Amino acid sequence: MFLIVGLGNPGSKYEETRHNIGFKAVDEIVRRFSFSPWVEKFSGVISKGAIDGEKIILLKPQTFMNLSGQSVQLAAHFFKIDPKNIIVIHDELDLPPLKTRIKLGGGNGGHNGLKSIQQCMGTADFIRVRLGVGHPGDKNKVSSYVLSDFSKSEAVDFDILCRHLADKMPMVLAGEEKRVVSDLALVFAPQK
Repeated sequence: MFLIVGLGNPGSKYEETRHNIGFKAVDEIVRRFSFSPWVEKFSGVISKGAIDGEKIILLKPQTFMNLSGQSVQLAAHFFKIDPKNIIVIHDELDLPPLKTRIKLGGGNGGHNGLKSIQQCMGTADFIRVRLGVGHPGDKNKVSSYVLSDFSKSEAVDFDILCRHLADKMPMVLAGEEKRVVSDLALVFAPQK
């Protein structure tokens, strides 16, 4: 069984922000693979389903980003999910917009959602799907940047990215991270 976590902040105020790209991604997985309706549980909302025969729990913590680990820990403990079977989808400032990287373990890069998960789980050994949102250039503007809405044109591209990521989830589950990253890069490659 896998636990796929989309990071974000609850409420309509944050719905279209860069910080909520994880929520958007798991919403696409629900649509793509016909998961159950969202229900409140584990200080979040969960949806159950399967992808290529693998049982999947989707989770959107409702604790706000900085406390995401509480929700992840509750769900992982209840379903007895090994950290290596936890996939966290989140915004990444250190990647250009629309770039994707997937890896097991590593630091938190100052991302408070990841930091909270590492603290609550007692390990960094979970899979991260890092969705690049770019950097504002000034460290003092990071908070306002990630909490600002995508522009209309950015929103269209990020919706496309989330749809393609959902389509590639069977490959992510199968450990084909490099192929997924390569395929997603082709979606936004300049046309010759």
